[in-house]
Amino acid sequence: MTEPILSARNLVKRYGRVTAMDGADFDLYPGEILAVIGDNGAGKSSLIKALSGAIQPDEGEIRLAGQPVSFASPLDARKAGIETVYQTLALSPALSIADNMFMGRELRRKDVLGRWFGMLDTPAMHAFAREKLSELGLMTIQNIGQPVETLSGGQRQGVAVARAAAFGSRVIILDEPTAALGVKESRRVLDLIQDVRSRGIPIVLISHNMPHVFEVADRIHIHRLGKRLCVINPREHSMSDAVAYMTGARIPEGIAA
Repeated sequence: MTEPILSARNLVKRYGRVTAMDGADFDLYPGEILAVIGDNGAGKSSLIKALSGAIQPDEGEIRLAGQPVSFASPLDARKAGIETVYQTLALSPALSIADNMFMGRELRRKDVLGRWFGMLDTPAMHAFAREKLSELGLMTIQNIGQPVETLSGGQRQGVAVARAAAFGSRVIILDEPTAALGVKESRRVLDLIQDVRSRGIPIVLISHNMPHVFEVADRIHIHRLGKRLCVINPREHSMSDAVAYMTGARIPEGIAA
């Protein structure tokens, strides 16, 4: 059987008397889109933060490509090839598209000006940003140097996803990528997600939008009461099934946790 690219076992996270994760498990397989759904307070945010290095679990183990890993920060996770696009996007509105794509990992010129004075290689960054946006069909954005604040919501989300796809060599985590978008822009982001997956990068999709989840996900991880309740196949279960499982209205029978 194929080994998960990213997995977790028995993760526990406590905040005082509140237990956000209570023995949570997780498995993401190569080349798949795995949706993570759960009611508010189910602990899915804590799970995703643990996988992306934003928090450190009190107990349990995380493995990347079969090897145990421990992320002290999101930067550690990024260095390991895990990119996360949060709902807030973490873009700087006043900076250009290219500057946002390279924020924190700017390219320096290879000559004396770069080595000694830290001068940036702006043409190289612009060329790279344009290439990555073109790969994902985002060249409705004509000027790579325009400020992000001049873009629509869907275009901003596209830049954030393109940045993750450009640098996320192993896993991309998307947190509610269509939450603040209209129908047309949501459609483009869903297409982007499938484009990224077609390039072989597995995706974790956190979303409350059931039609979107059932459209793009290969498997659906249902989180309840701080742990994984079950994983369902969207082609064998309905949206009503998923909602009933995650709210506790029905108990999944014969489905592996």
